[in-house]
Amino acid sequence: MELEVITLFPEMFTSFLDGSLLGKARAAGTIRVHFTSPRDHAPGKYRQVDDTPYGGGVGMVMKPEPLVDAIEAAVAARGPAHRLLLTPQGAPLRQGLARDLAARPRLLLVCGRYEGVDERVRRHVDEEIAVGDFVLSGGEVAAMVLIEAVTRLCPGVLGKEESTADESFSAGTLEYPQYTRPPEFRGAAVPEVLISGNHERIRRWRRLQALLRTRARRPDLFVALELSAEDRRLLAGEEP
Repeated sequence: MELEVITLFPEMFTSFLDGSLLGKARAAGTIRVHFTSPRDHAPGKYRQVDDTPYGGGVGMVMKPEPLVDAIEAAVAARGPAHRLLLTPQGAPLRQGLARDLAARPRLLLVCGRYEGVDERVRRHVDEEIAVGDFVLSGGEVAAMVLIEAVTRLCPGVLGKEESTADESFSAGTLEYPQYTRPPEFRGAAVPEVLISGNHERIRRWRRLQALLRTRARRPDLFVALELSAEDRRLLAGEEP
């Protein structure tokens, strides 16, 4: 996968991209990341990328010319890409959307700053995405969240592709509880079923725990689930 990031602060991404699995994926050429700064496309001696809002108000707004010119320069240099604007007004970034984006060969991420971007910039992107119902000082941290969520789904980034199969949100539920050694820690023991060696019992236990945890912590997700006959028996306390 190839990523284009339009940002005034490319240095913010250095340690994030160099560390852990992303760093290995970049070294292997599985993930490639390019940066373009709107300031390099701003006219005048001071390379101004923001201005006061029409109609008054506090703060500054990113000007359309440097941003759109930066987008077009990145596309001209390395080819077309699916263009994403990181904004609190966008569609929520969910696991299904992350999987859809991971299937695309090139993504271009536009990071806003200040009070936001000129409305006319929106005509030059394909999608607007929000990473949560909160406001950040800029789109860079949101872009990192999106990069992390998407690239880990790309073949060759994780050590085992099946690692993403049973994660939270992958099947519409939160993930079941996970345990490792030691078998007992400060009075809390690993559930007996997980050390029983009975893989069918383990499978049923994990499914039930995922359902119970989702119902308790994310009822909005639970009500949207299509429960199977087995799910209903598990929740009723019956053996399938």
